[in-house]
Amino acid sequence: MAHLSVGYAAVLARHGFDAAVLHSGRLQKRSSFDDQYWPLRAVPHFQHWAPLAWPDCAVVFEPGRRPLLVRLRTVDFWEQPAEPEADFWLQAFDVRDVADAGGVRDALPSGQRIAFVGDDDERRVDWGLDAHARDAATIRALDALRTTKTPYEIACLAEANRRAAGGHRAVRDAFLAGGVSELDLHLTFLRATAQDDSETPYKNIVAVGRNAAVLHHIAYGRRPDAGGATSLLLDAGATCLGYAADVTRTWTRGSGAAAAAFGGLVAGVDAMQRRLCDQVERGPSFETLHDACHVALTHLLADIGVLRRGSLSVEGALAAGVSRAFLPHGLGHSLGLQVHDVGCALRPPRPDNPWLRATVDIAPGHVFTIEPGVYFIESLLAPLRVGPVAGALDWALVDALAPFGGVRIEDDVVVPADPLARARNLTREQFDDAGGPV
Repeated sequence: MAHLSVGYAAVLARHGFDAAVLHSGRLQKRSSFDDQYWPLRAVPHFQHWAPLAWPDCAVVFEPGRRPLLVRLRTVDFWEQPAEPEADFWLQAFDVRDVADAGGVRDALPSGQRIAFVGDDDERRVDWGLDAHARDAATIRALDALRTTKTPYEIACLAEANRRAAGGHRAVRDAFLAGGVSELDLHLTFLRATAQDDSETPYKNIVAVGRNAAVLHHIAYGRRPDAGGATSLLLDAGATCLGYAADVTRTWTRGSGAAAAAFGGLVAGVDAMQRRLCDQVERGPSFETLHDACHVALTHLLADIGVLRRGSLSVEGALAAGVSRAFLPHGLGHSLGLQVHDVGCALRPPRPDNPWLRATVDIAPGHVFTIEPGVYFIESLLAPLRVGPVAGALDWALVDALAPFGGVRIEDDVVVPADPLARARNLTREQFDDAGGPV
């Protein structure tokens, strides 16, 4: 909290504000045609101070004074928000409970220039703040405070990975046993991690077979699989006090030449991903690491036989966009209170990396996902089939692997303060423990 107070005081002084009010957010209707609401996804700036997912609460920060938490507590016999999973953090605040959202206005310091941090402009008006209170430059500066994680934040991220690991093990075991649907596997993950669907940091991606070629497959199949050789790509995480784990694993089941070849591909991506995690170090830009991933992927495509050895140089394959047809997304992104956390993509990537979500120069305390993959997406492969490098690829092998969809391996990695130390892999710490590797 002291770290946040110093950072906020400096930002407010630099941008001409005397105080800040951080709104937790307000419930949003699913549709204007009914009275159902989405579960609250709290404003991350509010959660940076208070891990509380209650609507219409506020943190009031004034430099030199103890922060104030204003909680909306209404008498409602229809529903009440869930209690936070821990309350130790409350001791850092003065706490005021109010019966309606207007009570926040009475808690604001008078005669001060106050910054409003939130996404609900109606509340800004309700609380008597003018349009200048919602200042984009101030928000960007507050975002920058979240790029480097404190020991507390890293501990929360590590615990989120521990919780996710149990879910991945449960899903792996159910998938390998067979006779389950994608929906069954999704529910297995929720049960093992003790999360409701709305509490997960993002919608779980549970993709069996060809569905793994859909990068964000969330339209879960309802029918149990019929057995036989197939694959499962599970991209699923958990949270701890608002902080997210973002983890992906891929498994193969069954026998036969194609299953064995795909299993070799999974092992190859896993080994490549471990090496990339070990290359995370302070100094170079994240885009440099992304480029190194495409070089490594080109070598892997040659190792498994998709790219015919001697038919095309690594440089030629990169220039022809071969690796990008198999890996269209970025190597990773910043991670924290948001799955795609802020502050690490302030400059645009090169045009050939349109989906890269991290371009910052890597610095101590940054937390990134490292998530290379190989996918068999026909719309991306079709131009290669008829292009000038078509003869350099073994299309029979590609077609044999395509029913398995694709593979992705993803870990959450912390950049160390010690320039001689290896990056800390929060995911492998939990997944490679006594419970067995996942």
